[in-house]
Amino acid sequence: MDLTVLYRGPLASCDYDCPYCPFAKRRDSPAQLRADRAALERFAWWVAEQADDRLSVLFTPWGEGLVRSWYRRAMVELSRLPQVRRVAIQTNLSCRTDWLADADLDVLALWCTYHPGQTPYERFLAKTHELGRRGVRFSVGIVGLPEHLEHARRLRAELPDHVYLWVNAAEGHEYADEAADQWTALDPLFPYSRRPHPSAGLPCRTGESVISVDGAGTVRRCHFVPAELGNLYDGSYRAALRPRACPLAVCDCHIGYVHLESLPLYDVFAGGVLERIPAQPAG
Repeated sequence: MDLTVLYRGPLASCDYDCPYCPFAKRRDSPAQLRADRAALERFAWWVAEQADDRLSVLFTPWGEGLVRSWYRRAMVELSRLPQVRRVAIQTNLSCRTDWLADADLDVLALWCTYHPGQTPYERFLAKTHELGRRGVRFSVGIVGLPEHLEHARRLRAELPDHVYLWVNAAEGHEYADEAADQWTALDPLFPYSRRPHPSAGLPCRTGESVISVDGAGTVRRCHFVPAELGNLYDGSYRAALRPRACPLAVCDCHIGYVHLESLPLYDVFAGGVLERIPAQPAG
């Protein structure tokens, strides 16, 4: 089986307080952190046991995972498993980078987001340079708010040309053509993010070759459809995997609509779907 797994455990704490994020500066109790660590270790053990499958894993924590040792360790361990094609995580890049020396960098990748006002620009840019020196696959992105435009322009000018700078349309924000053109000049793929994608009844890879898993092992087709397909750890999800049409009216998040078969994004991001790196330089 070739399977992509989006894992989101109970972790909800973050070291940033972005005004557009409901989990800003949220603190997990020690008990909650222990539960998240146990859940992640159980998931990593499951991946290690799937010797006959080919797996790709994207960690999509509500909070910031890489400031926690167990996420760093899981990334390294999974990167070294022969059945894992790719292991990636969404991160604000506030963590140190020395742990990456132990990982298989042909497998591990990072989806990095710059949050203006949360960390000095020079510090974030220096972290991207560290990733480059280490040979890490990574993309860099920003939320497309008007006040972020100059930050994004500076990033595009100062990042290496081969590093993809993506722009997420801000939730609930509408873009006039002039504004959309400004963002598209920085991210030629921004038009895919600009508006929600009609998806009702359209074929989607989620529920067939892509699944979402929570800390308890409950399997759903994606993060946005609550219907359960079974449990990862008892194997009951496998019988439920099949081609499915999307039951929602629209899909407006990249980690969802990238899997829609009505869009060409598997070709656009071939080899880099999880870390959001286009197969060819965006332009």
